[in-house]
Amino acid sequence: MFGLGPTELVILIIVALVVFGPSRLPKVGKMIGEAMGNYKKFKNTTGDVQKKVKKDLEDMVLGPPENN
Repeated sequence: MFGLGPTELVILIIVALVVFGPSRLPKVGKMIGEAMGNYKKFKNTTGDVQKKVKKDLEDMVLGPPENN
């Protein structure tokens, strides 16, 4: 997971507890999780658009594929 070992994860958790406090940490975790989910959706959408544009450009340059 992101190339982090157990020691680094423990350090990140301790730093997060100090910075945000135990009462706000669940809210921050939820926000980070939602942001990561939105990023994955965006990444998948842009990949689909890129494939569609590439196919359309190939069809314009090479002509549509022939159905035999």
